[in-house]
Amino acid sequence: MKNISSINHSPITVIEDSFLKEKNLVLSVLREDLNDIDIQGNKYRKLYYNILNAKKKGNKVLLTFGGAFSNHLLAVAQAGNKFGFDTIGIVRGEEKIPLNSTLKYCEELGMQLYYINRETYRLKNTQDFKDYLRNQYGNFYLIPEGGTNYYAVNGCMEIIEDFNEFDYICCPMGTGGTIAGITIANNNTSRIIGFPALKGGEFLEKDTFNHIKSVVNNEEDTHDLMNSLTINCDFHFGGYAKINEELINFVRKFNQDHTIKWDLIYNGKMAYGVFELIKSGFFPEGSSILLVHTGGHQGIVGIEERYKVKIYED
Repeated sequence: MKNISSINHSPITVIEDSFLKEKNLVLSVLREDLNDIDIQGNKYRKLYYNILNAKKKGNKVLLTFGGAFSNHLLAVAQAGNKFGFDTIGIVRGEEKIPLNSTLKYCEELGMQLYYINRETYRLKNTQDFKDYLRNQYGNFYLIPEGGTNYYAVNGCMEIIEDFNEFDYICCPMGTGGTIAGITIANNNTSRIIGFPALKGGEFLEKDTFNHIKSVVNNEEDTHDLMNSLTINCDFHFGGYAKINEELINFVRKFNQDHTIKWDLIYNGKMAYGVFELIKSGFFPEGSSILLVHTGGHQGIVGIEERYKVKIYED
């Protein structure tokens, strides 16, 4: 197996904009989307220590779960291809031919895809289903849907280890693992705002609490860290992977003005939400704000396929 190298430090882009100058705000983007040529963004952070642990245990197969357009499935397939693991992806829903670009690329990278109905998929975290998988596929290293576990949170702590000078740190949310790591590493230095990508994301407060507690191993310290975190559930655009023309226009204009591409599943919604909060006067004058770009560029293609729309010009 190829050795896994440490993750590159991500650059920061300061956004120059007359609107921000009028509000007397400094807005920067942490370009986690540039941290690796193959496995970009928070997905590499989540997988890094999991891969090291799998190697330590002598596992040769990675097994995980995801939907048809899952960034996580593709990241695991890329990691397996890059570091010498066989990979198995358990996909929610029925197989649809032709495969979309995400699943097609997973197969090209060597991932074996198996499809299960949504009812069975909901049992994925039960011991009975895990035992069934072991009987079906043998010995493997299990990575949960979205990649979030103890090792993933530790990896995400390293996202902002050198960037604690901001008044606000903003991050999209899927499972809460990335923002849990950021919240621990930040240690109440900044205010942290999470933007769930799905409708009804209020449950992520409890999930994030549990992710943090799994690492700090102290309930009182976890409550203290959670005091720095606010979860804003107002910018999901109708649900996971749901979009509209307003969001499309926002990410297009941002790319034209600042040459940064946001995916529309996670980061585009977060960035849109931040600018809406700026318009409303949420951030005090003189504030410095960091947007964590968690990657997910392949999700742009998935959205284009799903909605039959071209997001960015090549």
